Amino acid sequence: MARSASGLSPTEFAAALTELLGRVVQPGHVTSWEQKATPPGDVLMAISSLAPSTARSLGVRSHKFIAAHVGHARVEKLVADLELEQVTGYLGRTPCYIGPIADVGQHCSLVLFPTGTVIIHLLEDLDVPDVTSLALWRYQTYPENLEWAGKFLSEAVDGAVTPAYVLSAYWVYAAPWTGSTLDTGLRLICAPRVLVDRDITDTAQASGEQAEQELLDAGFHPPEMRGFGSPGVSSAWASWSGVVYHPHDPLRCLPENDLVRFEIGAQAMWAFTAYVNEQIELGVDPDVCPEHGWRFLRSMRSFLLMPRPQETGQHQQMREAIVHSSGLPAQLDIAMEALKETSN
Repeated sequence: MARSASGLSPTEFAAALTELLGRVVQPGHVTSWEQKATPPGDVLMAISSLAPSTARSLGVRSHKFIAAHVGHARVEKLVADLELEQVTGYLGRTPCYIGPIADVGQHCSLVLFPTGTVIIHLLEDLDVPDVTSLALWRYQTYPENLEWAGKFLSEAVDGAVTPAYVLSAYWVYAAPWTGSTLDTGLRLICAPRVLVDRDITDTAQASGEQAEQELLDAGFHPPEMRGFGSPGVSSAWASWSGVVYHPHDPLRCLPENDLVRFEIGAQAMWAFTAYVNEQIELGVDPDVCPEHGWRFLRSMRSFLLMPRPQETGQHQQMREAIVHSSGLPAQLDIAMEALKETSN
């Protein structure tokens, strides 16, 4: 039987594309899908990711989520000026607005929520020799990403905007490890700060590589990290620092876009509740639209914490791991109580 460049038969290849694209693709009718238009926010995925492969280096798709709060009063202007499209699916039926940002990374889009929260999604493909190199790239590029996002958003709203943070999720489509070493390597990718010295000195690469090898040999088991992989299907971890997902079976694993969409929604709520709580700590009543007060947060708490009727086991595990490892439930509760006190 003939097989594609990804290692799949035509039938398997078509089934994988059907799963990823959300439309039926028949065997023999698979064209160069990278040339087809995709909705804003969809991730342009490499064909090589459709099947796991033995590799000497790490093949990683880095998803960075850059969070900022621009205020609910600026939403309408941003939608018009940036020509954003209204969509749903990031926070249940709650509408939000999305549009591409050209010439940044392999893919970049802006998702604007009616609360005034913005999540910029930056996708970059990487081929690195080890986790240390990935960690150094991550922490060296974060300041650049925040500076760029701040300038972009400040120009867009004609006012000062300071992005709050960057969170990373990694889709690992090629890895040089097997067995328990694979799980250790993925956990290091999920929480790579352990490999990087605080000031990233000239010896950071060498010392990080030494620490990486020692941890790969001895194991790395952070107690706060939550796994959400499925045996024979995927290996996946979530922590305070980020998320990592490695598919074993491309036809049964979570679609990459599902992971990205959920993370964008979760980070939107994290950034919004962080804004509310920060304003309270400063002794200021948060500037919140009445439609997005404590009752809205109550509905979002239910959406994020409660299983959906037709939710798959993999989606449920992903949701629970990401939400609880981020500390979002407690942050939601505190923000909800604060908005009750301010009658929002």
